[in-house]
Amino acid sequence: MRSLTNDQKIYQTLRLAVAMCFIGHGCFGIITKQIWCNYFGVFGIGKEMAYTLMPYVGIVDILMGVSMLVYPTRAIAAWLVVWGLATASMRPLSGEPFAEFIERAGNYGAPFALLLVQGGWFPLGKKQWLARMDDNVSINAETLAKVITWLRLFAFLLLIGHGWLNLIQKQGLLNQYHALGFGDPAKTAQFVGLFEVLAALTVLIRPFKNILLVFIIWKISSELFYPKYEMFEWIERGGSYGVLLALWLAVKKAPAGYILWPFKHTSHLRAS
Repeated sequence: MRSLTNDQKIYQTLRLAVAMCFIGHGCFGIITKQIWCNYFGVFGIGKEMAYTLMPYVGIVDILMGVSMLVYPTRAIAAWLVVWGLATASMRPLSGEPFAEFIERAGNYGAPFALLLVQGGWFPLGKKQWLARMDDNVSINAETLAKVITWLRLFAFLLLIGHGWLNLIQKQGLLNQYHALGFGDPAKTAQFVGLFEVLAALTVLIRPFKNILLVFIIWKISSELFYPKYEMFEWIERGGSYGVLLALWLAVKKAPAGYILWPFKHTSHLRAS
């Protein structure tokens, strides 16, 4: 990783993040996670059929994730943006809080940012969509500005979404805090929720490099404490880590003193 340029680190970070997200998500299909029945139910699919279909959905997810490690293409990344949005949407559509959708901004944000790093969504020929992505990518000033803007938005959403879930005291989070030995899980959730909302606003308004590092460490470590399927949950949140880490790398590339608010594209960013 040390031999890579900063641009290549941004690209490789997002690539790994996308792979982690969909491999982790696919594992839940293989083990037939019960809550998935609710999401199949949005389409009128009963529990018996849902359990039959889950492993197939999981296998496809894992294959898509592995493909981003072995032979990343724009076509797969674009599909994962659509699929990430669709699966995140199933949560509020099945009756869960809307915060569950925005908290998963990393799922669709990481592949979206990866496409931006590779040149964006402009019309491409079939061969370009199916060709291997450029591992020796070089991000110009205009593209970097777009990448920073979108990463900030996705980072804001995933942080404020998780903070929101804490503030409304999602039962799963309360269970985590109880398992970790906190005497008053509700108060802990309120404290964590306030911290994450403030973190989200900080990222949106002015993402300082050193503060971003704190948020990266917080996100990576705080996702380790699920009472069940810990490793799968942690891997699936790869999109969240990737968005934050890629944003940190992108901000590092910006010139000293560069004002990152308000959102705007600028030619004053270094193109190397």
